[in-house]
Amino acid sequence: MEEAMLYTIVITLFLVVALKLMLQTRRQRRNLPPSPPSLPIIGHLHLLKQPIHQSLNNLSQKYGPIMSLRLGSRPAIVVSSPSAVEECFTKNDIVLANRPDFSMGRYVNYNNTTLGAARYGDHWRNLRRRYYGEEVKESSREEADKFREIIEKFFAYTEVTPLGDLFPILQWIDYDGFIKKLVRLGEKIDSFLQELIEEHRVDKDRNTMINHLLALQESQPQYYTDEIIKGLILVMLAAGTETSSTALEWAMSNLLNNPNVLKKAKEEINTQIGEDRLIDESDLPKLNYLQSIISENLRLCPVAPLLVPHLSSDDCTIGGFHVPSNTILFVNVWAIQRDHNLWEDPTSFKPERFENGRQKHSSSCLLGWEGELVLEKAWQIEQWA
Repeated sequence: MEEAMLYTIVITLFLVVALKLMLQTRRQRRNLPPSPPSLPIIGHLHLLKQPIHQSLNNLSQKYGPIMSLRLGSRPAIVVSSPSAVEECFTKNDIVLANRPDFSMGRYVNYNNTTLGAARYGDHWRNLRRRYYGEEVKESSREEADKFREIIEKFFAYTEVTPLGDLFPILQWIDYDGFIKKLVRLGEKIDSFLQELIEEHRVDKDRNTMINHLLALQESQPQYYTDEIIKGLILVMLAAGTETSSTALEWAMSNLLNNPNVLKKAKEEINTQIGEDRLIDESDLPKLNYLQSIISENLRLCPVAPLLVPHLSSDDCTIGGFHVPSNTILFVNVWAIQRDHNLWEDPTSFKPERFENGRQKHSSSCLLGWEGELVLEKAWQIEQWA
């Protein structure tokens, strides 16, 4: 009896979703971007294999740099050309400033109030102000291990998409216990960040980002709540640790696989700096080849192959195509930075392409606009972590 009822519920849900999709398709028969053939209910999910950015690139090679997909019941577009990306974040910057309402945002990112998950508005603008100090604090081994565990789980969970995010009608079903895991992670993160805040409350004389935010809390207690401050810290920690370590791993791999580049970099450092001390930030203007290595490393191996997804808050036009409201936007930076039309021999590691200002017109694509924010955050985290 229970099985029959369960089957009835599931079939009813699928029929409702199918009917909704059919109605949406009829309403939106405008000039939508090209799209691969889809399947009922799941749309194009069956075409997405890991790594996702490469699957999307393969599809874009056939259907164009602006491509529409349907992920379950959620419409999406994938952009894989610099001109289209520029149009997204200049002409349509406000329309596309929002984020999809995913489970990670609700249970880990303080109900979508953090810098990376907030919707466009006064709160969104205020979060993008810069607060950081110059003091450095050494964490104990226990705190470091706890932090490492949190960050590893945080990024591991970002790679999982619950069914409820793609089929909102199924959000009430936690079929594999993933939502419970997110809730536990959110509680662990909240506890860790609250400890940081309390620690800085005791030591008010430190010149750190947290202390600056706590000072603002005294003057604007209704806005700068502990939750808002913890959300800012979470973004700084996440954006400034995993991304930096990933970029360093790719850099070491690329240097080891290209010994001629490594030799040239070593010669530059020995000539400009010597062998008696480590490189300092003030030395960077003299290390042109090293800067070219960094640019080439980010081009070939971006730490965020697909930028954090955006969501259209209204209908808009990209590349002459109609993009309906509530459409998820994916920017495939990995594909852009390996485009044969933009880069000569794009799959090879050649820092020389950035020497003497060459490829400057294309270097703005490196990591994407949000990637530059990641790099800035990575630098800031070193100042106060």
